[in-house]
Amino acid sequence: MLGAVLAFVAVLLAAALPRVQDRSADQALRSFLHDSGPRDTSLLAAAPAIESGQGPRVLDETLNSMLAHTGGAFHVDPATVVHGRRTTERQPLTNPELSRPSGFPPRMSLLYVRQAQAHVKLVEGRWPSATPAAAAGAPARASRGAAGAPPLQVALSERAARTLGARLGSVLRSRPLSDDTPSVEVVGLFAVPDETEDFWVDLECLARACKHYNGENLSWDVDAFVGAGDLDRMGVWGHSTQDFWRLPVDVDRLRADRLDATAEDIASYVDGPTAATLAQETDREWLRITSWLPDLFKEAHVRRQAAAPLTAIGPAGVGAVAFVVLGLAGALATDRRKAELRLLLARGGSRTTIVGRLLGESAVTVLPAAAAATALAVLLFPTPRLAPSLLSAAAVALLALLAFPVRAAVLLSPRRPAGRWRRPVAELLVLLTTAAAVLEVRRRGIAPAGSDLDPLLVAAPLLLALCAGLLLARLQPVVTGWLAAAAARRSGLVGFLGLARAARGSGARDAGPHADGRTGPSVLPMVALLLAVTTGGFGAAVLDSVDAARLDVARLTVGGDAAVTTYGDMPLPDGLAKAVGELPGVRTSVPLWIDDGFSVRGTARGSTQVTVVVAEPAAYARLSRALGCGSFDPALLAGGGARSPDAPVPALFSAGLARRAGPDAYVLRAGTGEELRARVAGVIGCTPALPAPGAATVVLPAGPATASIDGADRPNRWYGLGSADGDRLRALVRAALPGGPAAPAPAPATGRDPAAPADDPYLVRTAAETVAELGADPLQRSAQHLFWVSVAAAAGFALLAVLLTLMRTVPERTALLARLRTMGLRRRQGVALILSEALPQTLAAALGGALAAAAAVALLGPAVDLSTLVGARVSTGIRLTAGPVLTQALGLAALVAVAVLVEAATSGRRQITTELRAGDQS
Repeated sequence: MLGAVLAFVAVLLAAALPRVQDRSADQALRSFLHDSGPRDTSLLAAAPAIESGQGPRVLDETLNSMLAHTGGAFHVDPATVVHGRRTTERQPLTNPELSRPSGFPPRMSLLYVRQAQAHVKLVEGRWPSATPAAAAGAPARASRGAAGAPPLQVALSERAARTLGARLGSVLRSRPLSDDTPSVEVVGLFAVPDETEDFWVDLECLARACKHYNGENLSWDVDAFVGAGDLDRMGVWGHSTQDFWRLPVDVDRLRADRLDATAEDIASYVDGPTAATLAQETDREWLRITSWLPDLFKEAHVRRQAAAPLTAIGPAGVGAVAFVVLGLAGALATDRRKAELRLLLARGGSRTTIVGRLLGESAVTVLPAAAAATALAVLLFPTPRLAPSLLSAAAVALLALLAFPVRAAVLLSPRRPAGRWRRPVAELLVLLTTAAAVLEVRRRGIAPAGSDLDPLLVAAPLLLALCAGLLLARLQPVVTGWLAAAAARRSGLVGFLGLARAARGSGARDAGPHADGRTGPSVLPMVALLLAVTTGGFGAAVLDSVDAARLDVARLTVGGDAAVTTYGDMPLPDGLAKAVGELPGVRTSVPLWIDDGFSVRGTARGSTQVTVVVAEPAAYARLSRALGCGSFDPALLAGGGARSPDAPVPALFSAGLARRAGPDAYVLRAGTGEELRARVAGVIGCTPALPAPGAATVVLPAGPATASIDGADRPNRWYGLGSADGDRLRALVRAALPGGPAAPAPAPATGRDPAAPADDPYLVRTAAETVAELGADPLQRSAQHLFWVSVAAAAGFALLAVLLTLMRTVPERTALLARLRTMGLRRRQGVALILSEALPQTLAAALGGALAAAAAVALLGPAVDLSTLVGARVSTGIRLTAGPVLTQALGLAALVAVAVLVEAATSGRRQITTELRAGDQS
């Protein structure tokens, strides 16, 4: 029964793991591609328009040819395709009544898009005609756009018309391209129900007027729909026309395991055999297809491989511990039937026949359990791939099937002379293998980004745990023997007897005529515990380093734990800095003024553009120290208070700027003309207000020394340390706006579409929200979830290894306790005896596992790149902290202690009572 249950659990985990990994990888891939946007995940095709007079039919025929070559490794939903014809250049509109923000005329291009009416709502007028229009008596000249040709009929967005100052019936004219002046007539106005729809990607100037900047001069760009009737006349508006097709790839059907094949098909479609075939089939020699998908696939592969060590270390630890447990289960089954097997051998049974019979017995229990577990895993975790799950389940089922027969075959084999050199040589080989793996990882680092999983990085922690287990197997009996000797000098028998049995390893010897009676404690349970603690501690250290690095990145990005910034140099409302500094949770409040329009005169380059930060020195120093960015002594800026008018202001120069400056005073010149003399009082590597590496910054003290700088007395930034709530901070900022919370927020002078809703002029950010954004990647979440599930599974198997070891010693321990009960041993003392026998090995394994995990972090951590798991580029390396490692070690030790206590309290009394009444049987 135990073999069937153990086989079921082990095979279930083995079959489920590849399927869970496939599901996680597919989800991460699809989420990554969705975040990239529909344009980047589409096939973009374009070709010069065919002047054949065939209308939309030629566009559809080309589209059908393109769709016919999809459906292999990738799919395209025909309903999502956007295709049509566009003019290649926008033409300026010469109508004087149209809006000209900077004196420049608006520009317009024309598009014909198939099925466009399904994505808009006509609010006024009609849709452009689907039949060709021609001037009366001059159809041929009309088709060529000659003089007298009617205007092209267009439908314009209601928002764009309002921005331009156009209306229904307006005739919009452009500059003449040849002998005539082309024009368009607005015959319909439409509204866009949902501008976030994928249809409007690359068509945003159809839904509304777009801003176009020529230097600082603003003008409007608009696009308009034409009907099928004017498809062949679009060339009279622009210099040329182009047919286009956007084929969105269905990313929800992509699979991570087939990413290479999909990338090959996409590459063939873009610039390969498929592209050449399409050009020939469509009779479009200049058909060009582009896509960002190959680059996205490469990036997705790199991300997946970067997270692979964490997703592999946990399952590898579970597999190693499960292997130990299956071996212990086989040993337990062999111990229980040892006498029977030796009797069969003594009565003439061959070893092959006996082992074959045991193999059949194991098959009866293991194979049905393995089949049920595999079927359950397939049902619980549906994925397209079945082979990896079946192979993994078959390997574990085979191990569970052979554990008992192989152990029995070893038991029935003729004994060979004891070789004292075998164990030392095996241990030396393990030690050398571990050292070679660690040195290789340290020498070359992990596998390059985007390559396959580095097996050394996964195997090295397990090898370190195995070395620690072998070392503890040597040391633990000796140390426990010393403790037993010390306990012998004290009153009481329980402690001495339990420690002596722990040092002697009562359950590890064979009760045979050749047994030496003293082989020491079993190594396997200790190795199982060590593997569980080491892999759990190493992975927990990785996750702790990820969390710490993510917080550091977030704080540097924000400038602190919370920040309020403005657009441009707009100052904060009066009293806002003081109010937000008094919010609950805010420990340090740092209002400051920053301006990037300064220059420093007198450097090696003559004049250097710099960013000036004016802040209170003590508060800003605390902020810099907390962020680990440019820590400095605020006393360096102390001279900025009372000073003579001619004395230069002490300033902190960024490192790059300081190298170009000397010890003399320099002149800071603002963009408005104010000047201030400053001297280099200190050098900082970076500053929280502008943490970009290499940025040229100058930090000045707030106060009378900088009062001559226009606006420096009113802060335009606020940074804080502490646990400020982002929603409360935003509410306070909105309340500080003119007119209170009910007043609409004023929009900045530039950079906004007047038709768009006004935004708050102040940007509020918190480090906690930034951390949540960095950790929102499904790839990170799935790797963490898989790791913690693996830790729990490894802990469960390690606990089972300890319980199986206790079960192997049940007969001997029961007989001992029964004899001691006859001599007055109380039940509580019996439980204490069992604990004192079992816990030394458990505590030694927990301590050894913690040390092995710490060694793995110290030796392998510098080679691990955490950037993908963090969500931003960070320096390589894992931080060694005691908390995560000790939590794993002490948690597992406590779990084992509780399990041993429960086992001793529940089963010990019944077994002892049965042993004491054995003589009553008649």
